[in-house]
Amino acid sequence: MSGPDFIPAAVRARLRDLRLEGRRATGGHGFGQHRSRSRGAGLEFAQYRAYEPGDELRQVDWKLYARSDRFFVREAERDSPLTAWVVIDTSASMAQTDAARPDWSRLDLARGLAACVFELALRQGDQFGLAAVGGDGLRLVPAGAGPRHRDRCLLELHGLRAGGAWPAEPALRPLWERLGPGHLVMVLGDDFDEASVALMEKLAAARREVLNLQLLTAEERDFPFRGGHRFRDPESGRERVTDAPAARASFLAEFGAARRALHARLAAAGIRSETAWLDEPMDLPLRRLLAPGAAERA
Repeated sequence: MSGPDFIPAAVRARLRDLRLEGRRATGGHGFGQHRSRSRGAGLEFAQYRAYEPGDELRQVDWKLYARSDRFFVREAERDSPLTAWVVIDTSASMAQTDAARPDWSRLDLARGLAACVFELALRQGDQFGLAAVGGDGLRLVPAGAGPRHRDRCLLELHGLRAGGAWPAEPALRPLWERLGPGHLVMVLGDDFDEASVALMEKLAAARREVLNLQLLTAEERDFPFRGGHRFRDPESGRERVTDAPAARASFLAEFGAARRALHARLAAAGIRSETAWLDEPMDLPLRRLLAPGAAERA
């Protein structure tokens, strides 16, 4: 049985020219579409090295031996799959929607984006896993490969609910045990919790390839409110009543400055980051983040 489908048909068609790749992802075992830094008997020549006891004779370059009277082994770069993880913030603020589309929340967008990542990984022969972090602590689907594993991840996505706050660091210990050096980690959330940003920085410092999509509403971008308006923090419960037109300019200036500061902070840690707005097709932020050459430009 296949899992729920979170990807619109038009978006699925546009995913065909996107690829998951990173600057330092080293890959795992098997054959995928990524150039590994490991060396061995592969398909594309990488370098020569001196013969060592135990090397297979078929790897010896006999023509080079005839010219140099020394034994050299041809090494090639192996093509091997990477391991990609999606980490989703499921705290209460991820339930936020726009008034124009109250049935489409940050968490709904996160589900769709995660499903896109799984689809890309499946096409490339990569391994992929899922971690959801929120009021229920940590929900984890270990990395695996293939259509059945994709469906397992989609079923887990279907069961996610937004609630509570970001958990304390000890609750995330199983995540650290699963994420290996060189793994690619895409974090999906509103990035409002300092602990979530700190997690990304720690992962990057520990040689994980971290990508971030900050999920924001169109109302946060445009502040279209009229008259007196009551704003409520879904996690703390604090409320503020304000004259929306009078507050619009200052809100947009402060919110824009905070976003720029966040993205600069992530960039300083070597983390590629883009914004995903609730009113745009879900493949657009992925295109900005995964565009050819994005890893090298970051």
